[in-house]
Amino acid sequence: MRTDLIRRTVLTVAGVAATAGGIAGPALAAQATPAERVASVQAERRPAGERQLDVRYEAQPNFFYCGPAAARNALSVQGKNIDVDTMAKEMGTTEAGTDSINDITPVLNKETGKADAYRSVEIRTNKADDKQTDTLRADIVRTVDNGRAVVANIAGTTTDTDGVTHSFEGGHYISVVGYRDNGHTVKIADSANPDQASYWITVDHLADWIATRGYATS
Repeated sequence: MRTDLIRRTVLTVAGVAATAGGIAGPALAAQATPAERVASVQAERRPAGERQLDVRYEAQPNFFYCGPAAARNALSVQGKNIDVDTMAKEMGTTEAGTDSINDITPVLNKETGKADAYRSVEIRTNKADDKQTDTLRADIVRTVDNGRAVVANIAGTTTDTDGVTHSFEGGHYISVVGYRDNGHTVKIADSANPDQASYWITVDHLADWIATRGYATS
């Protein structure tokens, strides 16, 4: 089953095993006041084109909450702490997952407090082309520079910069919380497994991971 943009999102068996029992990961950074957060974001901007946002990470409590969990982790960089159950209801999340990035974007806007803070971008093809990849890179850099995280709906298998494989054949949601090399490499916050809470992948791999689906960006 799938919408015009996105197939119904369900974690793979591997993702189910990783999240069984509702394991919660440790926070990666303490919650900061808005002023402290702005200072922290500015401090993380480096001459080589790198920026990382502070994430108060939490793993998803079950196998089908990847959408709400990715949104929660993304919003945490803005100093927000929203209950995933509340967001799951707003997104229409069921045991079959969250249908589309279009169900997540309105919630991000609501919790950010701006109707146009986020918009959905589709990559309709089976593989991202150069233009789509360049657009994704620019979107990530701009969004992170604005102190926000990108939420992406992905499917399939990719390999991070350390050579570790991440496979979600049935679909998954992740947050993009930083970049380096001017956006050619991006940092992922992944709610599926607290033992792999964050990792770096190339933007080319991310674009192909998103292909046939979409992402929420500023």
